[in-house]
Parts: sequence; structure tokens; C-alpha cells
Amino acid sequence: MMIDTGGSGDLRYAQLQHWLRDELALPVVDIAPASADASFRRYFRVVFDGVTRIVMDAPPEKEPLQPFVSISALLSGLGLHVPKVLEQNERQGFLLLTDLGSRQYLDELNDQSVQQLYEDALQALILIQSCPAHRLRQLPRYDEAMLREEMELFREWYLRRSLQMTLTGKKQQMLGDAFDLLITAALEQPQVLVHRDYHSRNLMISVPNPGILDFQDAVIGPVSYDLVSLLRDCYVAWPREQVEGWVANYHSMATKGGGMQRVNIEQLLRWFDLMGVQRHLKAVGIFSRLDRRDGKPGYLKNIPRTLRYIEDVCHRYPELHGLKNVIF
Repeated sequence: MMIDTGGSGDLRYAQLQHWLRDELALPVVDIAPASADASFRRYFRVVFDGVTRIVMDAPPEKEPLQPFVSISALLSGLGLHVPKVLEQNERQGFLLLTDLGSRQYLDELNDQSVQQLYEDALQALILIQSCPAHRLRQLPRYDEAMLREEMELFREWYLRRSLQMTLTGKKQQMLGDAFDLLITAALEQPQVLVHRDYHSRNLMISVPNPGILDFQDAVIGPVSYDLVSLLRDCYVAWPREQVEGWVANYHSMATKGGGMQRVNIEQLLRWFDLMGVQRHLKAVGIFSRLDRRDGKPGYLKNIPRTLRYIEDVCHRYPELHGLKNVIF
């Protein structure tokens, strides 16, 4: 049997093979790297019985499996297309999952495909947000502390460590005031099930479409969060007029579904813009940390696009001019 380790011939890889071949007694004919992400997780595509499956390798001291397992069941129960857990080894941190394929939205989005792909993604988002409150009790809340901690990544990893920028007292105050404004806007929104990374790298073209990945960090949080993750994606940008059209489509669908009847489109667009600034501040901080701390400079190329999103919104809202003066 030929096993392609993809350069992953380490102790955990050997344990993974032992689990598949000896403990589960699967007739594995091939193992190859499927993907890695910005965390400590790795994924391998496994072939046996003429079909492929995915193995998640999640070191238990860093990436516990239970959130993925429970949220997979929750989303599947809502009718969403997510990987199903076939086998699990919680002690070692391995999951055997169904395979949603390798066709990321990111690789196939273009002017011809985007309308249908985003319509599918928005319909799936409505389903996510339809999850009844009593089924969300086990999830953490996207509260003030979490929102602020995320934005502090921007101050620490982008401004201080990447740019070596020391803020004056006045600029520190302007940055703090902007954080307060963005937190208030997030907490005043309807609170729903939030995927937290609902974007083109985690949506797969599949039947039914989309396949949804990387949901283990889901929380209860602002209704506009996943919407802005999708439509103001750090990895692909669309003209604002087009984005506002998709927001309007989402608003129409959400209103019919019952969750947004008291929210007009102007209010939703404001929440959407401000939520985007919060998310993009966090993202720039994370991209910088991946470079400076984790030795993953490949994410740096996404910072200019992400900063342009922030700058655009700052120009539109006078209350964010202080933030604009700090950054730009």
C-alpha cells in the first residue's frame, strides 16, 4: 500500500494511520494532504472502498473536537450540507468525515457564476439563522469582551508589531472610541447562530450547494456578521453597488422568514458596514499574527484588500473619521 504523507511523516501522522488501518480496520489505499488552515488543524483525503473521506487531525490540547461534532449535528439538523462525522477518536484528536470535495467558492467565483453561487449561500445563511434559540444554549455569546479582544489583535499585531507604530494618547483615544462604537452596533443587532467564517474558502461547490466547512467556532452573535463575511470577503472583492444589491436580497429573504421584520434596509446596511469594520480589523490583526508569530506570510497579501474595506466605510461614516486618521 502506497501512502503519500505529503511531508507529514510525524508522530501524529503515524498515529492517524494506525487509527485508520488498525483500530478501524479500514482498507485504505491512499492518504494525501487535503488542506490546512490558519489553526493547528490539518486535513487528509483518504481513499477506501472506491470512495474518498476526509480525516481531520486536530491536536486535542489545541483544537478540541467536541465543538465541531456538536455543531455539525446542529447544522445538519437544519438541513445544511456539512461534513458528517463517521468515526471519532476524541482522545487523539481525529475525525473521519464525509468528503464535500475540493471545489472552493474562491476558485470558481467569477462574473458569470457569482450570482447563483451567492444566492445559494444566502439561502443557506437564512437556514443557519433560523436555528431556534433553545438549540443554541451551549454556544458562547459574541459579547463585548470577545468583540473587543478581536479588535485588539489589530492594535497589537498590525499597528504595534508589524508597523512598529506607537500611538499617541489622542490616537489611542480615537481608536478606543471607534472600538466602542463598533461594539455597540454589534450588540444592538438581533442575535442569531453565527458561523464566524462564512466566506469563499469555507464554502464548497457541491450538491446540494453550498457545502459548508470550518464551523466549529460558531457563536450566538450579530445577524449581519456572516453576511459581511460572505459579501465583504477578505479573499475576493465585488463592487459596492453589487454588494448592496445582495444585502437587499438577503433582507427580503430574511424579512419573509420572520427574523428581520422590524429592521429596515437602511438599518441593516449600517449594521453591515460597521460589522465589516469590526471583522476586518480582526482579520488584519490575524493575518499579521500569522506572519509574525506563526511564520505564515502567505496571508499578508490579503491585508491591502481588507484595509480598503475599512477605509471605504470610514469615509462613509463621520463617526469613524477618528479611526481613519489613526490608520490611513
